[in-house]
Parts: sequence; structure tokens; C-alpha cells
Amino acid sequence: MKKIFLLTVLLTIASFASLRVDATYATMGAVAQKIGGDLVDVQVLGSSKYDPHFIVPKPSLIAKLRRADLLIMNGGGLELGWLPPLLRAANNPTIRNGAKGLLDMSHFVPMRDVPKSVSRAFGDVHAQGNPHFSTDPHTVLIMAKAIKNKFIEIDPKHAATYRNNYERFKTTWGAYLKNFDKKMRSCSNKKVVQYHELYNYFLDRYNIKVYGTIEPLPGIAPSSKHTVALINTMQKDGVKTILQDIYHEKKTAQFIASKAGAKVAIVPHELGAKGSKTLQSFYDNIASKVCQ
Repeated sequence: MKKIFLLTVLLTIASFASLRVDATYATMGAVAQKIGGDLVDVQVLGSSKYDPHFIVPKPSLIAKLRRADLLIMNGGGLELGWLPPLLRAANNPTIRNGAKGLLDMSHFVPMRDVPKSVSRAFGDVHAQGNPHFSTDPHTVLIMAKAIKNKFIEIDPKHAATYRNNYERFKTTWGAYLKNFDKKMRSCSNKKVVQYHELYNYFLDRYNIKVYGTIEPLPGIAPSSKHTVALINTMQKDGVKTILQDIYHEKKTAQFIASKAGAKVAIVPHELGAKGSKTLQSFYDNIASKVCQ
């Protein structure tokens, strides 16, 4: 009976929502819910259990896209491997490229690691830069402002509510960031290696030194030669932490750690991974793993 009651409540809230919003990933979806409140029905397309580059294009995702008033995407090429065919199948002109109902977050975040040239010789490099900016907690306010402005643009009659929600969230998140930044000072100049360049924005924000990646190039599996070279680097420079995401194979990181006298920290890449249920717990989890 409790489940039936909860389902009825959720369906009732969705039926009264002014905007049907799809977000490609959970962190952006959570921010959209904070700004929209009861006025939005937010659906997240990509599961935090999997590689964000390769979400399985299920028919249920087509149905969600078909009824969306707004699609919030990460951009920067992160969805390139799975979103375009879903959009073609959904055939929703409201969220088509260039339409008012599409919000590409990479247009608002200063992108880092932008390549001077793009070639398969450099691996699966993103032409617009590293798209994994949501690992930096400071990008949350950038996302919130962009989402607030887009909500107002497509639903102006509720502009006051969106502005009020944004201002409240801005104050709350600003206070969280102040405490978070203070705690992260103890991790400044820490040395790490990461599997994939997932955490560059976070690591750069807090002056954490990266001494290499297990992938020799983005999306390219590690070779024996590269693995040995990375072990030597870690031993030489005293690197004791390997940042491992939840979806890449873990045997290589464990092998390198055993040879270099290091430890492997399993770090969430997205809200919902490794048990993070809120925005705060997501970033707190990253911090605890990086700084341990």
C-alpha cells in the first residue's frame, strides 16, 4: 500500500509539473530539480553505474526524449556515442540541435584540455576539451545559473519561482563550497595517478598534482610498456594514490599499486555512483577518496 501511495504522489506531482525535463546525467538532473522544484519533472537518461561515454540506448529513453520540453546535456562530445541516434528516433523538434528546448552545459563552463588538433593518433580525444567538468563542485553554480535562465526562457510565467529557488540554492551551495574548499586545503600538492582523465577539473581546482594516467591515451587500453613506465614514475616521484573510477577494469590499477607501494581509491564520477545520493555526498565522497 505504501508503494502504491508513493507512486500515486509521484504521478500527481509529474502531472502538475510545468516542464518535462530530461538530463543526460544525474548531477545536472539534481541541479535542475533544485532550481525547478515542483514545477519540473526531471528524468535522468544515463545511469551512473556505467561509462558516461557509452550509455545503452534503450527504447525507454526514446520515449522520455519524445515527451521532453527541455533536454539538458553535458556536451563537449561526452554524449556523442549514444545520444544522437536516440534524438533521431524520438523526433522531438523541441529539443533538436539549435532549438530553444536544448541546453548544452559545455557552452557555459570554461573547458580545459582543449586539443590543438584532433586525430585518432591521440586516442578518443574530445575536440572541445575535457567534458568531465561536473567533478568540480564549483561548476554546480554555473550549471544552476544556466538552468535557471533556460527555465525562465521557456516557462516565463513561473520566472519568479525559478529565480527564488536559484537564489536559495546559490546561498546554500556557496556556504557548502566555503567549508569544502577549507577542508581541501589539507590535500593541496597531493600526488596522484588516475585511470582516465575524469577528475582533471577537481584536481586542478585543489592544486593536486597528476603524474600520469593508466590509459596511455584517452580510451586506449594500457600496454605493458606504459604500465612499467608509470610504475617507475610513481616510485621515482613518491606517488601513493591511484584514482580509479567504477567502470574501468581494476586489475591494472591494483597491479600498479602493488608494485609502486600505492593504494587504489575508487572514486565516483557522477552523482549516484558509489552510493552518493545527494550533491553534497557526491563531492564529499570524491574528496574523501582523493585525500585519504
